[in-house]
Amino acid sequence: MKPRIVVSGLVLACVFFLAACATPHGPREETGMVIGGILGGVLGSQVGSGRGRGVATLAGMMAGGAIGGAIGRTMDDVDRMKMATTLETTRTGVASEWENPDTGYYYRMEPTRTYESPEGPCREYTLDAQIGGQTEQVYGTACRQADGSWKILD
Repeated sequence: MKPRIVVSGLVLACVFFLAACATPHGPREETGMVIGGILGGVLGSQVGSGRGRGVATLAGMMAGGAIGGAIGRTMDDVDRMKMATTLETTRTGVASEWENPDTGYYYRMEPTRTYESPEGPCREYTLDAQIGGQTEQVYGTACRQADGSWKILD
C-alpha cells in the first residue's frame, strides 16, 4: 500500500474521530475541532518525512483539533456576527479587531485573499484569538451563501 494512501486514510479516520468526539460539546467546538484537525494534519504531513510522516500527521491533527476546538468553544453569537461583518465589509489585508464584552476574549481577523468560486465570493482569512492569556492563530476560508450568510469551508 502506498504511504500517501495510508496517511490519507489516517487523516480521514482522525477527522471523523474528532467530529464524533466533539458532538456532545456543541456545533462551535465541533467545527473548530474539525477545522483545526484538518489544518494540523496538513501541517504535520509537511513536517514529517518517511515513516515519521504518518505520526507527524496524526500528532498535528490531534494538536490542531484541540486548539480549534478551544477556539470554537469560546466563540459566541457576537463573535460569529463580527466575523461575518469582517468578511462582508473589510478590505483584503486590513484587520478587524474586537473584544467580546461578555467573555473578555480578544479577536483579530484579517481577510487575506478574495476570489470568486462557482458558489459565489470566497475569502481566505487569519483569525487570532486571545483566550485565557494565550493567542492561537487559525487560517480558514469562508464563502458567501445565497442568503448572504458566510459559511466556513475549512
